[in-house]
Amino acid sequence: MYAAGQDDLGGVVAAYVREVPEPWWPVVLLAVIQLGDAAMCFQPVGFIARCFTDVGLPRALWPVMPWVKVAATVGLVAGLWVPYVGALTGAALVAYFVCAVAAHVRAHDFGRNLALNASLSLVLCVAVFVACFLR
Repeated sequence: MYAAGQDDLGGVVAAYVREVPEPWWPVVLLAVIQLGDAAMCFQPVGFIARCFTDVGLPRALWPVMPWVKVAATVGLVAGLWVPYVGALTGAALVAYFVCAVAAHVRAHDFGRNLALNASLSLVLCVAVFVACFLR
């Protein structure tokens, strides 16, 4: 049980997560990128549809993808006021893009989709997570 005045998890999380994201602007930039990606996924534009097809993402999951990205946007923005939410969202984005890179490698899709879409996004998410949320 959480007692009043007690740090979360005995202070374990507080020891690693900043009280506010610093600097804040990379978090906002990543949120804008995620929102733009979500917009392009609602009616998947050509390169996104090819990417989904190339990695073998079942067509039934295509409508879920923009909502995952909207949730990431909301989590990052909320993280400006509730850093644990932003840190959790940042970690989830890192895991998401690790899976995306793995999916491209598994599908032998070593072109633009892996290099630009998945790998660059992974690097950006790791950089924002480490630089802005971790102490």
